[in-house]
Amino acid sequence: MRRPDARARPLPLAAIGALAWLFAAPAAQAHLVTTGLGPLYDGVGHFLLSPEDVVSVLAMGLFAGQRGPAAGRIVIFAVPAAWLAAGLMGFCIEAAPLFSQPQTAAAIAVTLLVPGLLIASNRFSSRSTVLLVTVLFSGLHGLLDGVSQRRADSLAASLTLAGIAASVFTLVVLSSAFVVSLRIPWTQIAVRVAGSWIAATGLLLLGWSIRRMG
Repeated sequence: MRRPDARARPLPLAAIGALAWLFAAPAAQAHLVTTGLGPLYDGVGHFLLSPEDVVSVLAMGLFAGQRGPAAGRIVIFAVPAAWLAAGLMGFCIEAAPLFSQPQTAAAIAVTLLVPGLLIASNRFSSRSTVLLVTVLFSGLHGLLDGVSQRRADSLAASLTLAGIAASVFTLVVLSSAFVVSLRIPWTQIAVRVAGSWIAATGLLLLGWSIRRMG
């Protein structure tokens, strides 16, 4: 029998490190997505090309799904609403100096680390806790998106943020519904493993950002 290649063992850690490095890249150009289909679709494109947003929303959906259908129904509306409201707030207020690298990376790392740990531990959480965590972190991401749209006119920025919110709604619905539908025990374990990967990515990103701040 062929022995497994020992060099393949570090692959999970290498993959997590690559994701953390990708999330930590400067986000200035990532917010200038232009699809040619209008600002609404530009928002969709921005979301799909922002791995830190996608993974954070995925984590929030998995976390809500673990807590059952009732929590999932609350989160699928609360997350995109908080994202959009905070985005509009970020566009309207002068908040840009507060969100520069590496402080932004540290804030994003927390939105990956905390939900990832909650998913991995799968401890009981009340609906109010689920709502607080998801609304707080989605609001932070929305605020950053709103700040990035300050150069656009108000109509274009509003449509872009609406496109982002629509994408957030779609992903959080799919991810939470997927977890709720799981019945076989090992599939729940797989969700917890995914949460541990998300937490590990957030931890690496947090360490990188703290080192940059030092």
